[in-house]
Amino acid sequence: MQLKIMPKKKHLSAGGVPLILFLCQMISALDVPLDPKLLHDLVQPPTITQQSPKDYIIDPRENIVIQCEAKGKPPPSFSWTRNGTHFDIDKDPLVTMKPGSGTLVINIMSEGKAETYEGVYQCTARNERGAAVSNNIVVRPSRSPLWTKERLEPIVLQNGQSLVLPCRPPIGLPPAIIFWMDNSFQRLPQSERVSQGLNGDLYFSNVLPEDTREDYICYARFNHTQTIQQKQPISLKVISVDELNDTIAANLSDTEFYGAKSSKERPPTFLTPEGNESHKEELRGNVLSLECIAEGLPTPIIYWIKEDGMLPANRTFYRNFKKTLQITHVSEADSGNYQCIAKNALGAVHHTISVTVKAAPYWIVAPQNLVLSPGENGTLICRANGNPKPRISWLTNGVPIEIALDDPSRKIDGDTIIFSNVQESSSAVYQCNASNKYGYLLANAFVNVLAEPPRILTSANTLYQVIANRPALLDCAFFGSPMPTIEWFKGTKGSALHEDIYVLHDNGTLEIPVAQKDSTGTYTCVARNKLGMAKNEVHLEIKDPTRIIKQPEYAVVQRGSKVSFECRVKHDHTLIPTIMWLKDNGELPNDERFSTDKDHLVVSDVKDDDGGTYTCTANTTLDSASASAVLRVVDVPNPPFDLELTNQLDKSVQLTWTPGDDNNSPITKFIIEYEDAMHDAGLWRHQAEVSGTQTTAQLKLSPYVNYSFRVMAENSIGRSMPSEASEQYLTKAAEPDQNPMAVEGLGTEPDNLVITWKPLNGFQSNGPGLQYKVSWRQKDGDDEWTSVVVANVSKYIVSGTPTFVPYLIKVQALNDVGFAPEPAAVMGHSGEDLPMVAPGNVRVSVVNSTLAEVHWDPVPPKSVRGHLQGYRIYYWKTQSSSKRNRRHIEKKILTFQGTKTHGMLPGLQPYSHYALNVRVVNGKGEGPASTDRGFHTPEGVPSAPSSLKIVNPTLDSLTLEWDPPSHPNGILTEYILQYQPINSTHELGPLVDLKIPANKTRWTLKNLNFSTRYKFYFYAQTSVGPGSQITEEAITTVDEAMASRQVDIATQGWFIGLMCAVALLILILLIVCFIRRNKGGKYPVKEKEDAHADPEIQPMKEDDGTFGEYRSFESDAEDHKPLKKGSRTPSDRTVKKEDSDDSLVDYGEGVNGQFNEDGSFIGQYSGKKEKEPAEGNESSEAPSPVNAMNSFV
Repeated sequence: MQLKIMPKKKHLSAGGVPLILFLCQMISALDVPLDPKLLHDLVQPPTITQQSPKDYIIDPRENIVIQCEAKGKPPPSFSWTRNGTHFDIDKDPLVTMKPGSGTLVINIMSEGKAETYEGVYQCTARNERGAAVSNNIVVRPSRSPLWTKERLEPIVLQNGQSLVLPCRPPIGLPPAIIFWMDNSFQRLPQSERVSQGLNGDLYFSNVLPEDTREDYICYARFNHTQTIQQKQPISLKVISVDELNDTIAANLSDTEFYGAKSSKERPPTFLTPEGNESHKEELRGNVLSLECIAEGLPTPIIYWIKEDGMLPANRTFYRNFKKTLQITHVSEADSGNYQCIAKNALGAVHHTISVTVKAAPYWIVAPQNLVLSPGENGTLICRANGNPKPRISWLTNGVPIEIALDDPSRKIDGDTIIFSNVQESSSAVYQCNASNKYGYLLANAFVNVLAEPPRILTSANTLYQVIANRPALLDCAFFGSPMPTIEWFKGTKGSALHEDIYVLHDNGTLEIPVAQKDSTGTYTCVARNKLGMAKNEVHLEIKDPTRIIKQPEYAVVQRGSKVSFECRVKHDHTLIPTIMWLKDNGELPNDERFSTDKDHLVVSDVKDDDGGTYTCTANTTLDSASASAVLRVVDVPNPPFDLELTNQLDKSVQLTWTPGDDNNSPITKFIIEYEDAMHDAGLWRHQAEVSGTQTTAQLKLSPYVNYSFRVMAENSIGRSMPSEASEQYLTKAAEPDQNPMAVEGLGTEPDNLVITWKPLNGFQSNGPGLQYKVSWRQKDGDDEWTSVVVANVSKYIVSGTPTFVPYLIKVQALNDVGFAPEPAAVMGHSGEDLPMVAPGNVRVSVVNSTLAEVHWDPVPPKSVRGHLQGYRIYYWKTQSSSKRNRRHIEKKILTFQGTKTHGMLPGLQPYSHYALNVRVVNGKGEGPASTDRGFHTPEGVPSAPSSLKIVNPTLDSLTLEWDPPSHPNGILTEYILQYQPINSTHELGPLVDLKIPANKTRWTLKNLNFSTRYKFYFYAQTSVGPGSQITEEAITTVDEAMASRQVDIATQGWFIGLMCAVALLILILLIVCFIRRNKGGKYPVKEKEDAHADPEIQPMKEDDGTFGEYRSFESDAEDHKPLKKGSRTPSDRTVKKEDSDDSLVDYGEGVNGQFNEDGSFIGQYSGKKEKEPAEGNESSEAPSPVNAMNSFV
């Protein structure tokens, strides 16, 4: 049986550690855990943990440090070999070994040379269980040699020839990095024509005159020693053929001439590599670099292909203007033929590179440490590959296994060692060496034979906190030999947990795939083997997940405004979340415009750079949640710029511009404006609009305008600021293309004609010297046109014309270039004069008492002497038929437009005499009046009486006084008086009608009820009908003896005592009733109340029956409105007219069904004057007990 050793794992805080950490460890390859509890008594063979690289290049200016670190129990000791023999460090004072380590430090800073310590070093770490060895470490000091001195002759070439400037750097360790610069340490520019090869030479496919310079310098940089070596400068001069011949003739003795090829165009040839084929060998895993550089004129272009295959897409790169092909991480599959093709306009040439990929040894299966218990079996496997195939050899404790001590428990089978029935003496460290000509691999693997009872390495009572619905992983890191079995239990009395719900991993971990709230509790891990048993308790708590319940939302805001993002978090109450805001996955800008509180991020004065993705992250110790929203900052566009005028013609120009930034809101249109610097400097006018996708507009122009243009961009947010103005463009002058508008001819005097027009503005003039040719002639005559040219004005007066004659008029624009098109003639008239004739045959027809119709005959058109505007009627009242009003009435005027010969006169006074006349009207004024015509209006209904007041109220009578109507509108025949009582609940009693002779102005009503309010309706009547009414209210007086008795009774002590006794009796009855009801008995209260009714209340019901035929105002608010405040008579018996009017309206509405027959309540109630106070009543109405109880009921 194979022994398995489990590592101790760190505490899982959130259940989120990937499960693969526990599942992907190879059990048979694990080290013994270096736990302090184990290291105290657990032995382990050495293991090399750190060593210097195989090819170790050192800096000769610093001390040499050769690393070798190892672990083991007991701690290993270290020894070294140099060049295959033991290296005794004690004999060399410059060499020391670090304490507790095998690392060598060679002090060459004080004395000694690095070259002295060149060689191959190997470290051995040894303890009682075996020995581990390091790689062979080849130590070499770095070298940066100088260039050899050489004489470089100047190079003179003909324009177009090819050239290679050699670098040939000194061989250093490691190889130098080559680059070309000039004397100013500026890198020389490279291109498809000029480039540096992999060997460091500088290749020119063809030279140009600008290549002439004297400082082509090759530099070699040795990074390890941080030094740069410089080659001598090379001088190059490129000349024409004639210059070249002269130079050769003059300096043939001491000038080297490079190349004799013609500078004519030529097909490509390769400068490197040479020939048609070459071979390249590369090691597996390295970068394959293939190079082809060609010369030719024009400069060739390089192409690459792989024969019988495709270039690997993800590992292929082109460098040096495609002259170098690089394939990274090459493998044997990349072997084959690669072809580079150089091509220009005159031809092509190709070169085939055969690539072979070899391989230094690489692991297929590296040997792994074995920890076995006594009597178990095991194997060590060492399997490697390479090209050529590597040879496998084994060592034990650093000694070739062939000459090592024999161990009966092991058997070697090629790349495998088989162990059977091992014992503690079988413990050792084995080395596997795989090598071929390109390198070697060396691996240490120990076999450690142990016998140990189970131990649990996970800390006791570890608390695991896991988010609900996530996996929970409970550790049980264990160790034992033989390998212990693991069982898990939940609670104190639970049975072993099985894999139907749980997952039991080989490393002892218990997995709960979906942890729920009921998963909370204590879990026990038990480890057993034949040597003993161990257990450990851990605790699990399940927490609610952190969730973002209100996520930030996408926002579009205008620059300069404010935006707020909300992020509300719900979390487990035992966990405290930390809210963090990020912008584009980075920290928020350090700007006071950004402010955060518990749930919000607020950005004030938003700027363009604030746009992006904002993320709210809520972190707890166990989990996190995040939500993002995008902020898009928009604004009006930036102004367009770079305005340019092209295609400049006489009447058009093309305007081109570059749009400004649209500020995240697409531009919908461009608005083009122009300024006329010649005529309206500083005033910009609209020229055109184009789509937001256009950046060019063809603009139509007018002559003789000094144009400047500007452009504005518009998006959904608004319009940009204007662009800078374009250059000015002055168009050529031309004749006007339009004539003045609004031409009119209208005389201001009877003998003139005033011709007016709207002048052209400077933009419309089309040229200098703007004038107008004014022409006119009589419309109905045979006269020729009369013309005059006037300056840039808007009026011309023609004098000496006949009165009101039609004229034809033309106004034509002209300038220094020519005339505008012939204008159309318009008609005008010379001045008007007053009409000469009055209308005749004036007739009047009376329609009713307030309306009359007038007819007349029209006047002859010639007599009008102007534009006929209509006829005007003057009318006035001569006197009233009643002869009561003889004061003068001012004349009234009605005008009838046009040619009308009749009209209506509204608003006449009935029963009156009127007179009128008619006149014709033109633009100059009125003509003579017609003969006056009189007419008479019939009678009408009178107006309301001028006043109504109630005087001398008594117990049973009221006296009414009034003034006649101010407008009787006829002969009064009588007055009609209607009245009705009003009770205490504001109900109206029966209506009484009374006719009064027309010659009366006073009337007394008798046999009225005492202390009763009455409402009066009063109007006059003619033979035509009744007029408007006036209303009033009044109250008859109260009997003084009765009032005194009522007052005395109400204030007597016996009456007060009686009322108190009645109240006490009622209270006692209520108490008795309440007691009997609680005992379940019944008390016939209703019957007793009916049998013993209050004698004082019954007469009151009889009194209320007086107005019983009318419904109560309170019971039917729609039919009867209550009296308004103030309708009752005040204490001084004064009745106010306005209160009476309001009350009467309410009563009229309440009982209007009774008065529709004579229509006396239809219309408006008159009366504005306050009433006189009633005589003989200085005190208010006394409140009798009866009335008081009535009011209470």
